[in-house]
Amino acid sequence: MNLPKRNLGSSSFEITTVGLGTWAIGGGDWAFSWGPQDDAQSLKTMHHAIELGINWFDTAAVYGLGHSEEVVGKFLHELSPSERPLVFTKCGVVWDDANRMVPGKRILAPESIRRECEASLRRLGVERIDLYQFHWPDEAGTPIEGSWATMSELISEGKVRVGGVCNFNVALLERCEPIHHVASLQPPFSLIRREVTAKEIPWCAQHETGVICYSPMQSGLLTESFSAERVAKMSKDDWRRRGEEFQQPKLGKNLSLRDALRPIAQRHHTSVSEVAVAWTIEWPGVTGAIVGARSPEQIDGWIRAATLQLTSADLDEIAAALERTGAGAGPTRPSASAPQSAPDTSRRAKA
Repeated sequence: MNLPKRNLGSSSFEITTVGLGTWAIGGGDWAFSWGPQDDAQSLKTMHHAIELGINWFDTAAVYGLGHSEEVVGKFLHELSPSERPLVFTKCGVVWDDANRMVPGKRILAPESIRRECEASLRRLGVERIDLYQFHWPDEAGTPIEGSWATMSELISEGKVRVGGVCNFNVALLERCEPIHHVASLQPPFSLIRREVTAKEIPWCAQHETGVICYSPMQSGLLTESFSAERVAKMSKDDWRRRGEEFQQPKLGKNLSLRDALRPIAQRHHTSVSEVAVAWTIEWPGVTGAIVGARSPEQIDGWIRAATLQLTSADLDEIAAALERTGAGAGPTRPSASAPQSAPDTSRRAKA
């Protein structure tokens, strides 16, 4: 497929508007697992993504406690260098191998970042990470200035091409930017999680920082087949059984919103999943969306979101459904005609 591409902020990366998320391929038996996953199926899924034209994968050290990166590394080994996708990974969540079901600690100490970077390089089998991201803000008291200076050093040393952050607010972005340009922000963003459209995405547009949003289908809620019964049947180690959006009364509101997307999907001869993902990449300032898959068939269920053009009437209908159902929070409609702020070049000069 000929998928549209956008520049990731001011970096040299031109990425497809959808990328493959590899959280679920980390497999089971850890605190935020999606349940068991077959590695051979994961490799087939990644090959299918490349065949369809996707040119970047997003992973993290903590997914499967290293296993997702190992599987991605095995996949990369099967390809020639010219066939390889860009690989984005993350650090900053440190786990205890002896207690796999205990959530990792969010640590961005400089020495920890360096250890994690070396471990990710080994697991992925690469000499340099394309985009290295802080997974979460530090919770151990490390000043972000020291953490981000370490990211700048890793870039200077050639171990990382560009650096980004995930789940950061504007205040943290403002503290990082003078030290080294923040290439990208990865926030949660979907029809249900819309808060970042108010401040973080406009900040990124102004500072030439790319935005690659995660969970655009809200971890499967915004798909045709999802139901309350499915939650009850999930694997015991599937984190979604504990997720707030998967519990009543929010679950009912979210499924009502999903149902309101069906007529739009039917008009476009597409799926609800594709409407949900297309809505996120319709927002000014968003570069692309990370969409997870555990099988080639799942990719087939959302790949056309990259080329789906929602009309103004579609966007109005979706905004009305958000108001009517009360699902989620945040602004309800992207405005393609809204001018984006002029880039702040003074900050780039300091980077």
